[in-house]
Amino acid sequence: MAKPIRIVVVDDSLTIRAMIETLLERDCRFEVVGIARDGEEAIDLISLEKPDVVTLDVAMPGRDGLTILDEIMDIAPCPVIMLSSLMRDGAPIMVEALERGAAACFNKAMIARDAARFIALVKDVARGAVQAEGIAIAA
Repeated sequence: MAKPIRIVVVDDSLTIRAMIETLLERDCRFEVVGIARDGEEAIDLISLEKPDVVTLDVAMPGRDGLTILDEIMDIAPCPVIMLSSLMRDGAPIMVEALERGAAACFNKAMIARDAARFIALVKDVARGAVQAEGIAIAA
């Protein structure tokens, strides 16, 4: 069996963190190696765990997800999937996230509704199969 894809989940919402962790850990291809509720925890975890993929909420208290994305790219570069209910094809937040180095974007509201697509995206990002233009799933 192949080595699992190691993931750090970053979101200020306990509900979203738990949902993402549950979805990913149902699949033996994934291992959630850390969960952070804010940017400071995220940077510490990512530096320590060196994950294959990070899921990162855009809207968080304190330092927002885009600021944290910049720090990740400076300190411990790794593939990041930005999550927001504002993610739509061509949305300014999506364009900015991709310009700052996100591998992909996904609409948070669609994670539960389209779990298979979210799981496929995480797998593709880990393999480097998603190009720099990323992808957004509209609601």
